[in-house]
Amino acid sequence: MSKQAEYVLRTVEERGIRFVRLWFTDVQGFLKSVSISPTELEVAFEEGMTFDGSSIDGYARVQEADMLAQPDPSTFAVLPWRTEQQAARMFCDIYTPDGEPFSGDPRIVLKRNLERASEMGYTFYAAPELEFFYFEDAGPNPQVLDRGGYFDLTPLDVAQEYRRKTINALEQLGIPIEHSHHEVAPSQHEIIARYTDALTMADNIMTSRLTVKEVALQSGIYATFMPKPLEDYDGSGMHLHVSLFEGDVNAFHEPGTQGGLSKVGQAFIAGLLRHAAELTAVTNQWVNSYKRLVAGFDAPIYISWARNNQSSLVRVPSVKKGKPSSVRVEYRAADAACNPYLALSVILAAGLTGIREGYELPPEVAADVKRLTAAERAAAGAKRLPETLSEALDLLEQSDLVAEALGEHVFDWFLRNKRAEWERYQHHVSHFELDTYLPIL
Repeated sequence: MSKQAEYVLRTVEERGIRFVRLWFTDVQGFLKSVSISPTELEVAFEEGMTFDGSSIDGYARVQEADMLAQPDPSTFAVLPWRTEQQAARMFCDIYTPDGEPFSGDPRIVLKRNLERASEMGYTFYAAPELEFFYFEDAGPNPQVLDRGGYFDLTPLDVAQEYRRKTINALEQLGIPIEHSHHEVAPSQHEIIARYTDALTMADNIMTSRLTVKEVALQSGIYATFMPKPLEDYDGSGMHLHVSLFEGDVNAFHEPGTQGGLSKVGQAFIAGLLRHAAELTAVTNQWVNSYKRLVAGFDAPIYISWARNNQSSLVRVPSVKKGKPSSVRVEYRAADAACNPYLALSVILAAGLTGIREGYELPPEVAADVKRLTAAERAAAGAKRLPETLSEALDLLEQSDLVAEALGEHVFDWFLRNKRAEWERYQHHVSHFELDTYLPIL
């Protein structure tokens, strides 16, 4: 047994932890959990915990139901919102009964892509900007809690206390937070986690989403990461800041270049731009995601890059003076409702392809892309991102890059599931249609 596993066993005993929750994620990105007693923990480390995979979206067929959840002791943390009977959690990797990594496990998918990066000499790091809304409840007519705006520190931002409690809980879970603030829309907020390796960050994103919701529930309100809950205001994104390191050296940094961006960083961006359209079904996986990717708001809708341009899909933020390690690439299309394991997998795959194939970085589009004429955008090569989930799925289906990054099992299931979601949406008659057409047709 590893030293980390021994530490977990000792901590559980010393702190009197009553329940240990084993967490994993289905293909859609929903957190799953099985609770075990401390007496079963040693067996779980040695043998894994058996469960019915046929009951999990995107996992196994009925005739292949048995799966093993293998806890990762490095992810052990005590849950701060369970004080009466202490509970802890660990993320798991999923294996088949014969001990093979299960290809339908999103965490395994990301690990596989990280191994490909490692073979090229790179470690992949990420930091998200998690945006979300607080509402009075989860009803069909969202009621905001405040009328605050960007960075407001006034009585208009009544949710400061909720954010404070959330950050305290996250830090107790071992997730360091850089900062938080009120976002642009009423009742909209943002929490930015400190960057770390991509696997830990994907776990952290899953934990953060649950923590935000748990703290809100304890406060008698509802938190949502739905990409576009309010029609007339900005939606919630998850800008992803990513970088590659070679050992302790930032591979995106090169002294003497404009903005300090290296050839490796340029090729990575070129890969993101060339494959952006086919990645979008993964980074923006819901019908509602495309209500955010529209003109008139802050979300990017055209494929371009720039150093200091919020309308770009890919941005290279300014480097802090004397900190070459802070050179990074910001991918701005993703939303916080995606499956982070899969989103980070396809973003990494696109960037590595750009490096491996030597893609040339197209010219920077410094102007506001949304204000350019159609002819100017065409001249700049700024094509539009997919406008609907259906269009995004058509591009995904043709993508060898995404198929390889996700693996056949996840790729096929994801495509079928999302086609079914679009079909259900096509059958839906919205309030817009009833309000607009019923009185006149």
